[in-house]
Amino acid sequence: MTKIYLFLADGFETVEALAPVDVMRRAGLSVTTVSIMGRREVLSAQGVPVIADALMGDFSLFDADALVLPGGGAGTENLSANAAVREEVERMNNEGKLIAAICAAPMVFGRMGILQGKKATCYPGCEGDLKGAEYTAAKVEIDGNIMTACGPGVSFDFGFSIVEHFCGSEVVSTIRSQMQFDK
Repeated sequence: MTKIYLFLADGFETVEALAPVDVMRRAGLSVTTVSIMGRREVLSAQGVPVIADALMGDFSLFDADALVLPGGGAGTENLSANAAVREEVERMNNEGKLIAAICAAPMVFGRMGILQGKKATCYPGCEGDLKGAEYTAAKVEIDGNIMTACGPGVSFDFGFSIVEHFCGSEVVSTIRSQMQFDK
């Protein structure tokens, strides 16, 4: 079974975390939300408390098929400052496994130097931290094992792109229909 871990840090954008989790779980993917804050309750940028499924460090992430980073200014800074997050992102990238980030969170990848020579997108104004990347301003950009998205308004598109990566376009079409996206 596909294992996806989504990191939560105080200041994350609510919709950028929860919309993709919703879509991925509808597709039957195993998604675990992981707090990097040392406590299970994580506070979003909009003041929404979210209880993570697990705490970073309480288990191994070696079975991961994908890591997902939601954005948010403070959330991104918390992710970027966390050595364990950077370590896991680097390991997954080196293994060619999917690493995905939305809004400001692609800056984590850029600051680590892993976007060098890759196409990437992010929230407008954050592209200066996408060191070495070709900034495309696309809604969702996929270059090899790296997926980036531009902001809160494309949170569902981001989730659908992750589902398509693992399950194919037919599953995405079914979920889009069930969720009334194509109405």
